[in-house]
Amino acid sequence: MSVTQAMRFLKQHKISFECREYDHKVKGAEFAAEALDWPLEAMVKTLVVSLSDKRFVLCLMPGHLELSLKKLSREAGVKSAQLATEEEAQKLTGYLVGGISPFGTKKRLGLWMHESIPAFEAIGINGGKRGLMVIIDPRDAVSALKINVADVST
Repeated sequence: MSVTQAMRFLKQHKISFECREYDHKVKGAEFAAEALDWPLEAMVKTLVVSLSDKRFVLCLMPGHLELSLKKLSREAGVKSAQLATEEEAQKLTGYLVGGISPFGTKKRLGLWMHESIPAFEAIGINGGKRGLMVIIDPRDAVSALKINVADVST
């Protein structure tokens, strides 16, 4: 297995993690959770969002919930928000869509995490390439990345 930028970031910040690979046939948390036999609520998707003030942020959402752009806008103090295009997401993060990790992104982006995630002992989150999840303690992610935690689901 090749070392990804996300894995380098985790090592650099002394965050312990376990890698789990799967055959990436379909992008999405449901497929990854099923392939790895991991609870969907603890499988975290990383979404790139464009805010109306021209900033981009990452949103970490549990696999079974949808992001509320309205709630995120309110939390971020902007008029509106929309999902970034695939091109924008890949350019900002340095990762392919379906393999976007919040760790080691090309551009430093603000981060929001759904309030339910820190309650888990371990979460699965993309490790920087399609078909690679890292299993980590979500509290380590919160401290390493300075994440805003809020209810940003529909």
